[in-house]
Amino acid sequence: MPPKILLVFDIDETLIYATTDKLQILEDFTIGNYYVYKRPYLDELLLETSKMYDLGIWSSGTADYVAEIARQIRPEGTGFKFTWSREHCTMHYDLQWNDYFYLKKLSKLAKFGYPLEKILMIEDTPQNLKQNYSNAVIVSKFTGVPDEELLHLKNYLYSFKDVENVRKIEKRHWKMITK
Repeated sequence: MPPKILLVFDIDETLIYATTDKLQILEDFTIGNYYVYKRPYLDELLLETSKMYDLGIWSSGTADYVAEIARQIRPEGTGFKFTWSREHCTMHYDLQWNDYFYLKKLSKLAKFGYPLEKILMIEDTPQNLKQNYSNAVIVSKFTGVPDEELLHLKNYLYSFKDVENVRKIEKRHWKMITK
């Protein structure tokens, strides 16, 4: 039987917003001097998608930070196949922007038995998936202002649960499909 689809989540500005400046709403938790705000519908998204997909976390944050965020956001009864941080990213230089960024090469996930056809990455920064656009579902950046992005995403992800090759599905206009 082919593996389940692996749904990989970025953290910062995708699932949560962490800031040293307290917002006018109550934070969900703190890590060090960071106030952390969970994006609305996060628990629901993780609970529902864990029934259909294998879940993973891949962020360009530090290992300790990513591990603690993953621990704090994981609803009871769910789990992550892996929690990766910047140590698993590839530092890349962008000539156009004259800046470095952390590239997430999804081919590295083959060691878990997932071919690229079975990996979806939920990310707010397209540049981080420069080599794997056909695996990306790009969400808007979350800055602590409540939205319904994850509710729409959860509904959209139902359409992938039985797909053989996620790379063949057009995902650029996913929000238009769910509204």
